[in-house]
Amino acid sequence: MRLVVMASGNGTDLQSIIDAIEAGYIKAQIIGVVSDKKEAYALERAKKHGIPAYCLRKKELKENFFKELLSLLESLNPDGIILAGFLTILSEEIVERFPNKIINIHPSLIPAFCGKGFYGMRVHQAVYDYGVKYTGCTVHFVDKGTDTGPIILQEVVKIEEHDTPESIAKKVLEVEHKVLPYAVKLFVEGKLKVEGRRVKVLDKEDL
Repeated sequence: MRLVVMASGNGTDLQSIIDAIEAGYIKAQIIGVVSDKKEAYALERAKKHGIPAYCLRKKELKENFFKELLSLLESLNPDGIILAGFLTILSEEIVERFPNKIINIHPSLIPAFCGKGFYGMRVHQAVYDYGVKYTGCTVHFVDKGTDTGPIILQEVVKIEEHDTPESIAKKVLEVEHKVLPYAVKLFVEGKLKVEGRRVKVLDKEDL
């Protein structure tokens, strides 16, 4: 299966997928890594592994950004698109073009601490400020809303008394590196069936 991974930052979630593919855990090929940030280290990770890297900057493209992004994705023609820390909310046209083929990971237990304005450290700061006892991460299909698509997998992280927003972020990221490759594996193997808001895993295995 041919995958495109999109990332805006350091790209550690991307790296977890690359490692899983190179280890034979995921039977797929990453045909391109796309970023909306020129400085994103995810682009360097791609180059180190011989993966084509593409950068489309919103500041330069402005109103043409989504048109150019859709054109790029259509030219790559992937079987699936993985949003691994991609901060730009996709246009409805892109989502409609790839129904149930776009997977996103969010650093909280959706529907808590998600939606517009909740990304990166903003999520973990909000979790800390609210004083919840558990957080985690969510892998879901992307629909026309923001973090509203059908949930594929979730994993819980316990918050201790001594935790800070930074330590919470670190703990959640460690879990992301397990959950996202597993979700991608299930997707690649055709083991995810979307039924309304529910995603049925046809053949579960332990993380």
